[in-house]
Amino acid sequence: MNTKQLNTFKVAAETLNFTKTAHILSFAQSSVTAQIKALEEELEKPLFERLGKRLILTEAGKEFKTYAEKMIKLDEEAKLAISGNQVSFETLIIGAQESQCTYRLPAILKEFKAQYPNVKLIFKPAHSDEAARAQLMNGQLDVAFIMDVSKPEEALTIKPLIQEEIVLVTASEHALVAQPEVTLKDIENETLLLTENGCSYRNLLEHACHEENVYPMDQFEFSSIEAIKQCVIAGLGIAALPTMVVEQDIKSGKLKALKWTPNIPPIFTHIAWHKDKWISPSLKDFIELTEKSFYS
Repeated sequence: MNTKQLNTFKVAAETLNFTKTAHILSFAQSSVTAQIKALEEELEKPLFERLGKRLILTEAGKEFKTYAEKMIKLDEEAKLAISGNQVSFETLIIGAQESQCTYRLPAILKEFKAQYPNVKLIFKPAHSDEAARAQLMNGQLDVAFIMDVSKPEEALTIKPLIQEEIVLVTASEHALVAQPEVTLKDIENETLLLTENGCSYRNLLEHACHEENVYPMDQFEFSSIEAIKQCVIAGLGIAALPTMVVEQDIKSGKLKALKWTPNIPPIFTHIAWHKDKWISPSLKDFIELTEKSFYS
């Protein structure tokens, strides 16, 4: 197999359409078909299954896609490493939660793009920290922002950037606002607006509730932190969110932070990458710029 075949397979696996793949890569459709057939013969496994007009990845195809992406990325890194070319045209794939993308990264990205205008940045949502770790491990991400408690990971380099404060917020007129102190028992009968399963601070909140035998029954789950925030403002429930997300709304009076002392360990935003990854000059500068921005 060669890089051309791997690129063709990657695009076909993303589009699930050989005609679109041929158009994207400026190939004849027969060339796309021939390259996929050659890969399948070499691997002795079908990578795609054709169901009528639909094209779907087989289980072997799904597994091979991960390896194909790794091999393509490694090929790019090898060429960049030996070229000595300071004008980089590489692509950096970054995993980050919505809150980081919205509130922390814009200023960093603006400064980075001024320094490296030719580097393409691709952001992939990291809805859970475990998913981000897995994507770093299998080479799908170059670097990721992880919000979690500090814990070791042998294969990853993980650097804490800033400790995050998790606040319990409600609409300004909620009855709990007047209480001098709010306990987890106080929220048992409230509607909790939660981030997706796997989110670190949701996990910590649920663990703290379990430790105190508190089991809120009325829960809504959202994929968007911004949606949670707007629902809290509208008076639909209570949410535990990072301070960076709600700070301005608390200052403006749209939200109120409850007087809550969480029984959870400190949580940090970390930057992480695989220990075996080759760090290109642009990735090195991105990491250093990020650290400088968080520490300043």
